[in-house]
Amino acid sequence: MQDFSGVYEQYYTDVFRFLRGLTADELLAEELTQETFFRAMKAMDDFDGRCELRVWLCQIGKNLWYSHCRSAKHLSPLEEADHVPDEVHIAELIADKALALHIHKLLHTMREPYKEIFTLRVFGELSFREIGDVFGKSEHWACVSYHRAKAMLQRLLKEEQI
Repeated sequence: MQDFSGVYEQYYTDVFRFLRGLTADELLAEELTQETFFRAMKAMDDFDGRCELRVWLCQIGKNLWYSHCRSAKHLSPLEEADHVPDEVHIAELIADKALALHIHKLLHTMREPYKEIFTLRVFGELSFREIGDVFGKSEHWACVSYHRAKAMLQRLLKEEQI
């Protein structure tokens, strides 16, 4: 088993950003990030290296988020409608915290996998290859799906005249 404190230091920010993007709640993201690393430390010997360590950690975090939603009787993050984006325009809007919260709410109206792909790319800052690895798909699939998600978000923003 490798030095886990080094893993924590290297990937903490990535996992936290990813979970903050999913939850839109800093405190919950912090709690889930801590639990992610706790579970990863216990399961480190089972990590087979078929994907990057950061991707594996984000998968653990995503599963914890889904469990949280089910146990809190929230709508499952896998449910909902569709709609979304233009990269530069959205990046500017996210800089404003109130608009960022609104964009998170719009993201939660989208169906999967688009919501998660957009979140992984924009908030988790994962590459298309890494996103493809998370879903067990190709880099091209991740890129196409991201651009579809972006277009859905952009339509929603235009409908709301933002």
